[in-house]
Amino acid sequence: MEAEESFRAYVAGRLAALSRMAYLLCGDRHAAEDLVQVTLVRVARHWERVVAGGDPDPYVRRVMVSQHVSLWRRRWRQVHVSDQLPDRAVPDRADAVTTALAVQAALAKLAPRQRAVLVLRYFEDLTEAATADVLRCSVSTVKSQTRDALAALRVKAPELAEVMS
Repeated sequence: MEAEESFRAYVAGRLAALSRMAYLLCGDRHAAEDLVQVTLVRVARHWERVVAGGDPDPYVRRVMVSQHVSLWRRRWRQVHVSDQLPDRAVPDRADAVTTALAVQAALAKLAPRQRAVLVLRYFEDLTEAATADVLRCSVSTVKSQTRDALAALRVKAPELAEVMS
């Protein structure tokens, strides 16, 4: 019962941050909710071992990124055919919302690994070492992925030039 209570307390305290990270990774609120749910189900299975290792956040982030990449790969293989064109979005005039939408769209243009590096480094404010730990790669890989992702954003989303400087 103690592990279950500990898990419930963790979820209650970190759900908003996990949801934000998932939304930034997915770019879609419903997909983010699914990602958080899948992540928490995976983490709950091993909760006693996770908390025995200390801070559970790095493990939870690692699981979330891994699940996001797995879900992205599965969706990539599926073909969605529709006879209806999507509705056009009406641009919002609020600067903050416009910037947020531009960042979301720009992140969606990146490969999942590059997106994960930028989300962890700049939105979750993790160090290069912590990001490398979450992604299970070297610090130099994080540095090169960050460099490549920012270069790709400069090409694919020039409208973000002022935000990125």
